[in-house]
Amino acid sequence: MYKLIAFDAYGTLFDVYSIAQLAEVIYPAKGKQLTELWRERQIEYTRLITISDPNSTGSQYYLSFWEITARALRYSCKRLGLPLTRENEAQLMGQYAKLEAFTESIEVLKGLQVAGISSAILSNGSKEMLASAVDSNHLAPYLQKIISVADTRLFKTAPQTYGLLLNHFPVTKQEVLFVSSNAWDVVGAGWFGFDTCWVNRQALPFEEIGHQPTYEASGLTEILQKIV
Repeated sequence: MYKLIAFDAYGTLFDVYSIAQLAEVIYPAKGKQLTELWRERQIEYTRLITISDPNSTGSQYYLSFWEITARALRYSCKRLGLPLTRENEAQLMGQYAKLEAFTESIEVLKGLQVAGISSAILSNGSKEMLASAVDSNHLAPYLQKIISVADTRLFKTAPQTYGLLLNHFPVTKQEVLFVSSNAWDVVGAGWFGFDTCWVNRQALPFEEIGHQPTYEASGLTEILQKIV
């Protein structure tokens, strides 16, 4: 049914909150709060950049996802009144570059490979960030492409970002299943014309706008059960 399964990276294959353990060591009793605010601000900055100048040649306000991530960390620490030394910033950013993959990530990618279905990452992350996370979790042999939206100088949910998949693979929209744990990402991919799978690990309600996901799963392993 599908020739390509495309995965979002952060929150879908990689656990963005796995960094909370280090944050808790640096900021006792504040690590979870910091990582949640950090993630929220990171996504907010990508949206501001994209909607403020959704130019087909890229936003004039574009910053790399790495730079956005660093600035979101600085803001979050200021808002929470937490001192951020250069050493602490380097530690936290270094950990972000090597986020832990969810335990089922490699199993699912292997399963798709055995089934003869191509798999790829399509992410807001910079090329360097994605390469680091993929390599540190040994996922590279099971991915055909690692695609960063950096080539568009826009961020999801700009339609140009989802269109990158069609530029990299000889497939139609109908032959792509887009997988994300972020409901807003599922909405954007659905509007673009992809079938979608929402990995709803926290049993949340879906958004009140956009198309309902084609599939909903509580974890990545259910994808194999649904499509293979």
